[in-house]
Amino acid sequence: MSFSPFRRSLPQRFLLVLTSFLQKSGLAFSDALPEEAIQAAFDAEDVAFAQEEDDVYTPALTLWAFLSQALFKEEQRSCLAAVSRVVALLVGLGRPACSSNTSTYCRARRKLPESVLRRLVFETADGKERHVQLLDGTTVSMPDTPANQEAYPQTSSQEEGLGFPIARMVVLLSLATAMVSGLAIGPYSGKETGEMALFRQLLDRLHSGDVVLADRYFCSYFMICLLRERNVDVVTRLHQSRTADFRRGKRLAAGDHLVEWQRPDRPEWMDQATYERMPASIQVREVEVKVPPGKGFRADVVVVVTTLTDARKDTRDDLAQLYCKRWLVELDIRTIKCTLAMDVLRCKSPEMVRKEVWTCLLAYNLIRRTMLQSALASGRSPRRLSFTAAMQQIAASWVLAAVISEPTMDSLIAANQEHLPGHRVGHRPNRVEPRAVKRRPKILALLTKPREQARAELIAATV
Repeated sequence: MSFSPFRRSLPQRFLLVLTSFLQKSGLAFSDALPEEAIQAAFDAEDVAFAQEEDDVYTPALTLWAFLSQALFKEEQRSCLAAVSRVVALLVGLGRPACSSNTSTYCRARRKLPESVLRRLVFETADGKERHVQLLDGTTVSMPDTPANQEAYPQTSSQEEGLGFPIARMVVLLSLATAMVSGLAIGPYSGKETGEMALFRQLLDRLHSGDVVLADRYFCSYFMICLLRERNVDVVTRLHQSRTADFRRGKRLAAGDHLVEWQRPDRPEWMDQATYERMPASIQVREVEVKVPPGKGFRADVVVVVTTLTDARKDTRDDLAQLYCKRWLVELDIRTIKCTLAMDVLRCKSPEMVRKEVWTCLLAYNLIRRTMLQSALASGRSPRRLSFTAAMQQIAASWVLAAVISEPTMDSLIAANQEHLPGHRVGHRPNRVEPRAVKRRPKILALLTKPREQARAELIAATV
């Protein structure tokens, strides 16, 4: 079987990445991150290694292999498994197989700049439309190495040698597409490491006209001011430290009014110049909304705070329906952490940990784009399609998509677009399930003392 020069040159081209995600020019949303944009991101950082014809781990092939690690779980997520997929790809393209040793791949992976991976994630998600941005925080853990412990120390409640480094993340996701449009990562504890501080790092990721939908933790006077400076609106639940008094303010309807909030004292994180720039008072709208059971809320009546003050344009029912969708951010983060297995990272240095995070998010956004294309073709909402099914379909044809002919590739894309809408996320209102499993997992005994001490005791017991 002979291969065209085009196919044989794929390891040198970033089209390889898009092909394995079942992407090609002409598909809807394919212009969001074309091959030229990926190449431009690498050129901007002067990333140019493995330029000789016989070199294996080019930037394109290294990124392809790194992304493949996000699609598989357990043993298939290892560097050895990634190298095995590279061997299969090269043989499938009629090229000599490379060594199965992982050292060359690991060195090439370290050459991928974090800034490039971050830029690709954002370019995949960016659009010109007005977006409702879901906001929430989460945590991830990583291998217990000295370098990781120094950058992301374990919690103080864990004994030395028994805990794992932990990082805090704040994520922005599009309500419409579920794509990640912003992420900030930092230590779990310490000065300026809280979710609010991390969110301030993401303000530049918001665009004029956006709406931030968040939980009550982000209901802050100064955060609302900083968002309004960017012409960004906010919808959030009233913070527990505040009380809504609907007898005051400008009444719009029963349980719906405009109220003035006065500027509080300057917080420690804010400098004096910024504090003086903040307005002495702001007008916000407080709306009492009823939340149906089964939406992830403990209360059936909550007070929503928003800067969408036009009651004729944004009705009370509109705000209630919008705030109930805040729960989707919990599901999206669960998808990233559980389905993509990003809750426990594998890399042993802080730099590589961050690269692993951005690579997982790039894979996540590209899978979401494939889902958008299937949703558009079938006339369904992309949020009703199964992310797990889409990921499994892409993983099943990961190597195949890069080696087949153009007509066969078209047939594969068409088959996936036809089959994916059949795997829908069920609409199960008022569902109640215990957060527990019936089958006991097969695990070893928990380590209750530092590994070095436990190892020394085992050796002493055998003497």
